[in-house]
Amino acid sequence: MMAKGEAASVFGPGDHASTYGGNPLACAAGLAVAEYLSEHNVLENVRVRGEQLAAGLEDITNRYPSVLGETRGWGLLRGVVIKEDAGCTAAELVGDAMKEGLLLVAAGPSVVRFVPPLIVSEDEINDALARFEKAIEKRVGESS
Repeated sequence: MMAKGEAASVFGPGDHASTYGGNPLACAAGLAVAEYLSEHNVLENVRVRGEQLAAGLEDITNRYPSVLGETRGWGLLRGVVIKEDAGCTAAELVGDAMKEGLLLVAAGPSVVRFVPPLIVSEDEINDALARFEKAIEKRVGESS
């Protein structure tokens, strides 16, 4: 590691090591990823699709207030709180979504997490939202 000034005093000998850090292949791969992100406006897509996802989740939350609580997150990393008295856990709702062809993640017992790829399209976000809502509709129908 090369540093000078205050930055040079952050790590002492043996504090930081990596088997692959700084090797030519790892550096070339990192550079290729950075160039792709920059040249293809990936961060702009994240911003726009993140806003789309947030708005869509907020709409679904408003339609199912007995099941869903707040939506939270930033960019494309979003979570929806499952209410305590919803009659299901986040894991169960993730399973329901999987049956609809949508892969989500449970973040603890009460949050369903959306983590789409950075290159997700507008149509793919719309499709994901529709599948999530269908899973909720089926869950609500089962508990009625």
